[in-house]
Amino acid sequence: MTNKIHLTKDYTINRAEYQLRIPFELDHKIPASHPVRLVSRVIEEMDLKSLYETYQRINRKGPTPTQMLKLVIYASMNRLYSSRDIEEVCKWDTRFMYLLEGSIPPDHSTIARFRTLHLNPCAKKIMKEMTLFLAKYGEISQETIYIDGTKIEANANRYTFVWIKSVKKHNKKLEQKIVDLVAQCEAAYGIKVIYKDKVTMRHVRKLAKKLGQVKIAEGIEFAHGKGSRKTQLQRDLEQVNAYLGKLKAYIQKQKIAGERNSYSKTDTDATFMRLKDDHMRNGQLKPAYNVQLGVDSEYTVWLTVEQKANDVNTLLPFLKDAERQLEFKYRNIVCDAGYESEENYVKLEKNKQLAYIKPQNYERSKTRKYKKDMSRHENMAYDPETDTYTCKNGKKLKAVDTKIRKSATKYESEKTVYLCEDCSDCPYKKDCIKGNNCKTPLEERTKKFEISKCFLAKRRESLKRITSEEGHIFRVNRSIQAEGAFGNMKSNMGFHRFQTRGKDNVLTELVILALGHNINKLHSKIQNGHTGQYILPYKEAV
Repeated sequence: MTNKIHLTKDYTINRAEYQLRIPFELDHKIPASHPVRLVSRVIEEMDLKSLYETYQRINRKGPTPTQMLKLVIYASMNRLYSSRDIEEVCKWDTRFMYLLEGSIPPDHSTIARFRTLHLNPCAKKIMKEMTLFLAKYGEISQETIYIDGTKIEANANRYTFVWIKSVKKHNKKLEQKIVDLVAQCEAAYGIKVIYKDKVTMRHVRKLAKKLGQVKIAEGIEFAHGKGSRKTQLQRDLEQVNAYLGKLKAYIQKQKIAGERNSYSKTDTDATFMRLKDDHMRNGQLKPAYNVQLGVDSEYTVWLTVEQKANDVNTLLPFLKDAERQLEFKYRNIVCDAGYESEENYVKLEKNKQLAYIKPQNYERSKTRKYKKDMSRHENMAYDPETDTYTCKNGKKLKAVDTKIRKSATKYESEKTVYLCEDCSDCPYKKDCIKGNNCKTPLEERTKKFEISKCFLAKRRESLKRITSEEGHIFRVNRSIQAEGAFGNMKSNMGFHRFQTRGKDNVLTELVILALGHNINKLHSKIQNGHTGQYILPYKEAV
């Protein structure tokens, strides 16, 4: 007959009459081909000097910085991103115990502090070490990089937004109210604030100070409380202070936004963007970050976090950052149509890099509608000797002017303006001249367009490259490798939304995710015998 169970908090009192058998070494519990062994081996071989420099003192009883890095990376490989979830598995999961090597399991506060205080300052250096590790063992080509971007939702309230266009509109109205109030006060109290026509915040502060001096000079007591009647001076001074507070708030909001058009109040680094996974299904904008990945041989070799939704201006900063951090430069740059611009073409060529960028009109140019559109200069006959285009009606379009267009990045592009010699009585005028936002009647309008000869030449070169046999292979591998990396992170690793706030913290989250993705990919290649494979052949891909 067994003894009765004692209902106490200490369950060891109720231990039954049997021998508890647990292996003393966790190494016996871990299979020889388990990825946790690979995680430990890879991190041990990396140079983590930058991580250790963030510590003033290391607790000997707790996990070392190397062990903490192993924990957060292996946790991301198993879809664990919360510090409390990682704390829980460290207590009972033999895989995490294996990484701890007998150290005391860290609590969630220690894990959170490790990511924000220690890993955050050196996240890019850790990413660099991973890429150099892959290069050392010949797992990346160091020749071709596939670049793509995706938008991931920020950890911010979806409805606490600030639109800068609205802020500027209200700021302009406020400035007019301030001008009227200043003029009114100058006339009423005989003071002089503005010596020039423009009113600034300095003038508003000066007005508030002078109104306070008027109060002291005249001995006026301000009324407070219910039922009290305020003097006109008190009303004016309170209005000035209210306007001053609003003006400060509008200036601060524009300073936070910088060149962006919006930001979230709960994460001021996040910008409102249109995401594919729209939970409302109405095209609603949500706070997000534009994540740029560079993939080589299915491994993420570099990444950046951008605050603008457009990809076209992210390519050059991405490559410059990668070249500055890594010890080699990629020669072949493979991107989709979202990265095409004259500036990108010119500067890649200047940097002795080949651009494999699909033109934005590549898919449309193959359609029947595009080929029959007579309004496009691509469908007009061009004579390089006379620099003229010939329309369907046989009329010449001559170069009449050149203009310099400046982009958002201050890049100057030369545009040539072409004008038709005579569009009167043209039977194709309705189909050739398009656009209804012009006040001039169609009968009085003349065909006119402007193009960049440099951009067209670079586009033709890139088109020739991407339609070659090597270009076909690169385009197929871009969709497999770059988009496959995002698919693995979102679907297999279950990462759909950031857990931290701020651009630096978001970058740290991405680095942890990328390291987990790379080790998962390396483990898969080792087990399947695909190590050293840089590219998927075109025939196999098809």
